[in-house]
Amino acid sequence: MVMRVRTKICGITSVADALVVAQAGVDAIGLVFYAKSPRAVNAAQAQEIVAALPPFVSTVGLFVNATQDEINAVLAMVPLDVLQFHGDETPEFCERFSRPYFRALRMQPGVDIAQLAAQYSSAQGILLDAWVPGVPGGTGERFDWAQIPSLAKPLILAGGLNAHNVTQAMDEVQPWAVDVSGGVEASHGIKDADKVRQFLYAVQIKNAQQCDG
Repeated sequence: MVMRVRTKICGITSVADALVVAQAGVDAIGLVFYAKSPRAVNAAQAQEIVAALPPFVSTVGLFVNATQDEINAVLAMVPLDVLQFHGDETPEFCERFSRPYFRALRMQPGVDIAQLAAQYSSAQGILLDAWVPGVPGGTGERFDWAQIPSLAKPLILAGGLNAHNVTQAMDEVQPWAVDVSGGVEASHGIKDADKVRQFLYAVQIKNAQQCDG
């Protein structure tokens, strides 16, 4: 069965960048609600970004060990479609917000990713990212795709992707979606329109080739 690989561009910090990625054909944007991230936005900024989006672009809110009150405060202002948890959140915590969610897991040596992912049976998907000590995500580092175990949930592949390696990733991993941030940036939190278009075009061409094949 031919499957179209979806795209998410994370770390959107401005209306201008949101419109660039939407017009280039992205499926979803990611908004980072983690103050320590160079790509962080607050609820007011995110509200403005989401309000400017055209139809059929999903909005994902990324949280790292935020409290329930902090997440609810964001949701009161920003109509997020999906939540993405990048910290130590339990399945029970992730289920509290009446929203679909992804669980992000880092490919840490010695951790049984399949076993850990199985605990999140209510997740809409599992996002796999590179493991860098002390950094919850967005490192721009690639990990060994051959180490990815079989998962019961749709796989969202992140970590070191760019226009030059995303088609290889699609071939080797066959993910449900690919997620990029640093690979399409001019600087932290500022997207490069040409890199965005090149990345999304590479995915679109690969998807078209798979359909034709």
